[in-house]
Amino acid sequence: MNFSEAFQQTKHLVQFSPDGSYVASCSQYRLVIRDTRSLQILNLHTCLDPVQYVEWSPDSLFVMCGMFKRGFVQVWSIEQPEWTCKIDEGSAGLVACCWTPDSRHILTTSDFQLRMTLWSLVNKSISYIKYPKLTHMQDGLDFTGDGKYMALAERRDCRDFVSIFDCSQWQLVKNFPVETKDLAGLSWSPDGKVLCVWDSCLDYKVLLYSMDGRSVASYSAYEHALGVKCVRWSPSSQFLAIGSYDQKIRVLNHVTWKTVAAHSHPATVDFSSVVVYTEVERKPQNLKGGEPSFLVTKNTFPHQSKYETSEIPVTVPTLKPDPEKPNPKLGVGTVVFSPDCKYMATKNDNMPNAVWIWDVAKLRLAVLLLQSSPVREIQWDPLQPRLALCTGNGKLYLWSPAGCVSVAVPMESTAFTVQRLLWHPSANALALLGGTHFCMCYLNE
Repeated sequence: MNFSEAFQQTKHLVQFSPDGSYVASCSQYRLVIRDTRSLQILNLHTCLDPVQYVEWSPDSLFVMCGMFKRGFVQVWSIEQPEWTCKIDEGSAGLVACCWTPDSRHILTTSDFQLRMTLWSLVNKSISYIKYPKLTHMQDGLDFTGDGKYMALAERRDCRDFVSIFDCSQWQLVKNFPVETKDLAGLSWSPDGKVLCVWDSCLDYKVLLYSMDGRSVASYSAYEHALGVKCVRWSPSSQFLAIGSYDQKIRVLNHVTWKTVAAHSHPATVDFSSVVVYTEVERKPQNLKGGEPSFLVTKNTFPHQSKYETSEIPVTVPTLKPDPEKPNPKLGVGTVVFSPDCKYMATKNDNMPNAVWIWDVAKLRLAVLLLQSSPVREIQWDPLQPRLALCTGNGKLYLWSPAGCVSVAVPMESTAFTVQRLLWHPSANALALLGGTHFCMCYLNE
């Protein structure tokens, strides 16, 4: 395992190109394009305002930078660095932007969700879509896996609607109402056959529709309590996992859309089949004779940690949410499937130090990871069942069916803490993102 030096970035604006050849990073006004292997700078661009969002086009030929405060989007070409494009939403404002699957159109959302605009990079044409419901495009807009269709959540006449668009001609294929009180998100199944729509946390309702707007199924686990917190499809489209505020993850099957498993996250784990890995920190011993006081800093001797297996039963540290504050840290807020669909990792927000790894085939808990600090992010390897996580300290943690490992990130000058992480598409490297810097971690197979 090898680590690169640290490079500057702001607001965690670092992203690999889809083909894995490049890594883009933003630091205030600057966009830097590096070669992933050598990390040499290939292109350096200066934007009109501090960048707040960055995204690669699906074909890895363009990079889009969003400057929401000024209402600008700038697009840069990798093959022709002198070519540039500027999109100005003007007085309508700008709150979100994204690429379309063909890499030749950009979608932007105006302030107060007044409209969504489709900009063509080929012929400079502009089209408008009225009544988009949600500000965050990852919730209110989704493309099928093959890029042929787009589903968009809309709100008009005090009702929720979904519009299906053909992405080749950008024609409306179908518009239909959905039985939600306040639609909170939608997502296509990976095979593009079923569209999942779910209601806000105030009403537990998950709805499934076919491409032509027919209702396939609906699901509600309970009433009169906070409901759905997150929804995630399995890569095979065979399972739909629903995380709820009652601290359970429910898994529906794609044949009958009934529950095949309802996994709880108990405060005490006493299942004999579960392997529990607990992170144990130890303060390193000072060198013989001691160090002069002016040489000893916070990072001179960082805490060393390793995993130890714990005996069953194990008590999981639990936080009690504040009933006076909105959006309580309670319930399953994170669920991710491994690429081979053998494992499912979840995080219960009022148990921030624990990561639960479930065996999908056996419908039971397989592994419990107990960290010494709250877990910031978990990400599966895109090619194999290997889970990476970070906790806001100077370490990277990896789990696979073979075991667990804790690796300290060797940074000499800066107090580098891993707050986010990104897998390279080839799974042979990770980008580790700190507060103001990032570095590359290359895995030796």
